[in-house]
Amino acid sequence: MNSLERYQPVIILLAVCIGLLIGGIDAIGSMADHFIAPFLMLMLYGLFLLMPLKRVFTSFRKVKFVVTSLVINFIWTPIIAYLIGMLFLSDHPLLWIGFIMLTVTPCTDWYLVFTGIAKGDTVLSTSMLPMNLILQLILLPVYLHLFFGLEQSMGLPVHTIIESILTIIGIPLLLAILTRRLFGSGGRMKRFFEQANVLFLGVAIAAMFASERTSLIENLDIVLLLLLPLLVFFTINFIGGSAASRLLSFSKQESVSLIIMTLARNSPLALAIAIAAFPDEPLIALSLVIGPIIELPVLGLVSRILNSYK
Repeated sequence: MNSLERYQPVIILLAVCIGLLIGGIDAIGSMADHFIAPFLMLMLYGLFLLMPLKRVFTSFRKVKFVVTSLVINFIWTPIIAYLIGMLFLSDHPLLWIGFIMLTVTPCTDWYLVFTGIAKGDTVLSTSMLPMNLILQLILLPVYLHLFFGLEQSMGLPVHTIIESILTIIGIPLLLAILTRRLFGSGGRMKRFFEQANVLFLGVAIAAMFASERTSLIENLDIVLLLLLPLLVFFTINFIGGSAASRLLSFSKQESVSLIIMTLARNSPLALAIAIAAFPDEPLIALSLVIGPIIELPVLGLVSRILNSYK
């Protein structure tokens, strides 16, 4: 672990506090959301630069890992999420729907950064991205119909979602490939990103919290309603992912990748879908805005815990 990564939980906590503080300045709060994607892309560029990309297409040979990940994300997780929602949110059906939309959609960007911080197999995690994206787009309407009997069209802006994800992932990936072609191994640049990626993560988190400060302050009751079910969800999935890794004798890197992949959720995609499908139900969208406020510190803490494993 490099010197900055040792302080990763502190950096994340400071980023949250700074974001909430500067978000109260109108000029900053209104512009903060424009900084999230660039710094996320910068982190991913550094991550891809450090990654042995040739292994991406050979990772599917790890059939046991692929099947385990898919079962946890698309069978285990929806069932657990529904039961947790029924226990804690049955009196708040719109928040329950938002909670389900958040928890059944595996992440397609942040998880790579946290997998790298926790020293997981980022190549293996990257190879799972296309499959996770396609399956969640197909299955989200199915889950909502099964759990809530929602008959209305989901109105999925699929092309917009795919274009957005290809931009966030594709541009850093292409730039990393180009950098390697032009500068070889790029040792000095790699050392820079090994140190700086945690800071880029901090800036992205600060920007996210600054942009959502008003929603957070005005809806503290919703934050409290979602806090316990989300913490229960993350705890159960952490235990489940850890148990599956031990049971199937995964390596440490594979275990880290599986655990992070089962925890990190795709709130931007779920939010885009919620806005399109439920334009008259702002509580659903709001629950998806609040989700990352709880999720990101959890991922930071889990990354720290996983990094301490030998």
